[in-house]
Amino acid sequence: MTDEVQGDMALKGAFLIAMPALKDPNFFHSVVCICEYTASGTLGLVVNQLYPSLLAKDVFQELNIDYLPERGEMPLYNGGPVNGGDVFVLHGPPFDWGGSFRITDDLAMTNTKDILEAIAVGNGPDLHMIVLGCAGWSGGQLESELKGNFWLTASLDVSIMFDVPVGRRWEEGMRRLNIDPALLSGISGNA
Repeated sequence: MTDEVQGDMALKGAFLIAMPALKDPNFFHSVVCICEYTASGTLGLVVNQLYPSLLAKDVFQELNIDYLPERGEMPLYNGGPVNGGDVFVLHGPPFDWGGSFRITDDLAMTNTKDILEAIAVGNGPDLHMIVLGCAGWSGGQLESELKGNFWLTASLDVSIMFDVPVGRRWEEGMRRLNIDPALLSGISGNA
């Protein structure tokens, strides 16, 4: 028996886009890539928040990984308030890294040293972001937040993650849902 969720609420490989009413500073105007969704809980990575004072070189140095100077200047993403010391890489193909976990046909999450070593010297996947920490919800918690209108759900679009500037990803996610963020109220409710 598996606890993977099926049907309309199967969110693995989707975006959560925060509604303006979600004032939690960890998630305000955030876009979250849902990496795993089961009956027992959900794991996601915020893809539009950067650490202002950390760069990839900080991770490479901490893990004793040799790196090219330009690779050390890559930004680090704040993936969420859980397990802040854990390093994840969201990336496109190839997907044959140790510990790669497929999210969609176009995206995987890996948290092993081999992919970081490759990225550090320019041999990693073309599309990638290094993320510290994650977002997690226990079973039923995210569903409650969805019913409370704190999140919109959308199909995951890797172009938002890798082609749109970080500061515009929330607005672009809304725009692709045909929603003008300027017209959204900070007040939520249910009919």
